[in-house]
Amino acid sequence: MPRRPPRKPDPSLDLSAHLLALDSLPVPFAPGSVFPAAAPVELEVGSGKGLFLATASAHAADRNFLGAEIAGGYARLCAGRLAAAGRTNARIIHGDATFLVRSMLPDACLGGMHVYFPDPWWKARHRKRRVLSELFLQHAGRVLPPGAILHVWTDVEEYFLESMAFAKATGLFADPRDEEAPTPEHDLDYRTHFERRTRIAGAPVWRAALDRNDRPAGCERVIPPT
Repeated sequence: MPRRPPRKPDPSLDLSAHLLALDSLPVPFAPGSVFPAAAPVELEVGSGKGLFLATASAHAADRNFLGAEIAGGYARLCAGRLAAAGRTNARIIHGDATFLVRSMLPDACLGGMHVYFPDPWWKARHRKRRVLSELFLQHAGRVLPPGAILHVWTDVEEYFLESMAFAKATGLFADPRDEEAPTPEHDLDYRTHFERRTRIAGAPVWRAALDRNDRPAGCERVIPPT
């Protein structure tokens, strides 16, 4: 089912501090450079409406949170949410997160990574579009230092098992740990709007936390053509 068109943020809000265009960023891109305070940066791949960024940045003021969302309307909606809340430790990039990770981020530059409910791309001819490919996970290991955590949640068991197998094949992550989700008491207690919809419907969710080990990544940043 296609996404509904997102609502537009309040036109009186100044989004310039919170909404970044991928093609306006330098290459390589130091993620901490867009925040006023120095702190570890955690990246969310595919931020949607921005619930995780808004909630995580409120609960962890000692960390910076950066999201990447390929859909312009959702990126603006997310930026509006962050601007309205006055979040100085959260930003959203409008652009392709896979390109950001593979070609723009330096080695060991992140404090964590979050991938929640990525599109499963069901049709065989579209499987190559899945975010959690072995190549992406190799570069996730490159940009995460030892001890940092990659969080993966999905409602598709087959995709979850495939991505865990790909992560193991990289040799860069410890065996996945189950990640518990607390019983929500409020709509904002979910990590994403999709998680809320899925759990209210009674559908299962597969979750894992993967700790980056100390093995060298064995790959280099993919230099984009000029």
